[in-house]
Amino acid sequence: MTVHSGPVVDSRPEPVRPDARRLLGIDFGGTKMAVAVADAQGRILRSQRVPTHAGRGAAQALDRALELAGRLVSDVGGSLAAAGIASPGVVRDDGIDLAPNVPGWERLRLADAVRAALPVSLVEVGNDLNAAALAELRLGALRDADPGLVVGLGTGVATALTVAGTVVAGHRGAAGEIAYAVTGADWPADPHDVMLEAVFSGRALDLFAADLGLTGGAEELCRHAERPGPARVALLARVDELARHLATCCLLVDPRRVVLVGGVARNDLVRELLAERLTAVLPHRPDVVLSTFADDAALLGAVTMAGEALAAHR
Repeated sequence: MTVHSGPVVDSRPEPVRPDARRLLGIDFGGTKMAVAVADAQGRILRSQRVPTHAGRGAAQALDRALELAGRLVSDVGGSLAAAGIASPGVVRDDGIDLAPNVPGWERLRLADAVRAALPVSLVEVGNDLNAAALAELRLGALRDADPGLVVGLGTGVATALTVAGTVVAGHRGAAGEIAYAVTGADWPADPHDVMLEAVFSGRALDLFAADLGLTGGAEELCRHAERPGPARVALLARVDELARHLATCCLLVDPRRVVLVGGVARNDLVRELLAERLTAVLPHRPDVVLSTFADDAALLGAVTMAGEALAAHR
């Protein structure tokens, strides 16, 4: 499948009316944040990506993203009708659970912050991978596939399940949080020591690359793993652990298609190894494909969230 470098931007000139309705999408991530403004049909008019600077804390990241959103909305013109926000973790009205990568993120009230900073009252907030799954359902690889499984391999690792045209959030909104899956042969006293995200994720691969003296993080580790040596042995062990959990997910829901999203997912070797392992053990192998949206699935999902919220509000 073709991989696009960014969201499609509608470059056709459009006379801007003061009452032209706009949609805002924001995708917060542990490494980057992306903001887009779209027309009422969801066609993206302006978008920009900026680093999160996670080590500096949640407040500065949120402030910079909202400032950028305000500038883009002003540049495009028109009236902001709805906003969709994609965030790591399990989003509640009064905070966010399971989002450890940005200090202080758990204390944010994203919907309230957006309403306070921007002229919009209709704000939908959801998990970032669920937003990516919504984009795949409406615009991408899951339009003709049910059930579907979206696997996020970026800074962290997670899955999202789609059934009958909807994203399954779960009882507490935590469906698909396989980052917390237990790894290894022994049952641990502290599960955080052996959780899957500590074994396979962009952050985990970055740390292991540094242990091997590689300065290019996960990307350089995967490049070295293309030939025999310590990097390949380590990567194979980590892919095997991930594949075990994904095989269980596939056995549970029998997806027609598995869509891989995120920076690590774009590595050819990682995708080939995962597909080989799933093929070897599953009695009914799903299609395993790379998202057509590169890093922008969650951003497009956020815009889609805004559009669907607006449609429901009419």
